[in-house]
Amino acid sequence: MNVEHEVSLLVDEIRRLGNKNADGKISVKFGVLFNDDQCANLFEALVGTLKAAKRKKIITFEGELLLQGVHDNVDVMLLQD
Repeated sequence: MNVEHEVSLLVDEIRRLGNKNADGKISVKFGVLFNDDQCANLFEALVGTLKAAKRKKIITFEGELLLQGVHDNVDVMLLQD
C-alpha cells in the first residue's frame, strides 16, 4: 500500500472511532486506535502512518512518537474534514 492510501484509511478510522471535541474537531485516543481490531488488520505500521499524516498536517498529536501503553490517552486529532 502507498502512504497516501494508508493516510486516507487512517482518516476514515479516526472518523469512525472518534468524537467531536469542543472545537468541532474529531479526535480519538491513541489507545483506542491501537487496540481496535479493524485498525490492527488495516495497518502494518500504525505509528508510521500516524507520523506520515502528522507530517502532511492532516492530523496532530502531542510529541513525536506514540507508543502503546505509555501514550494510550494521547488525543489524535483530525485537522481537516
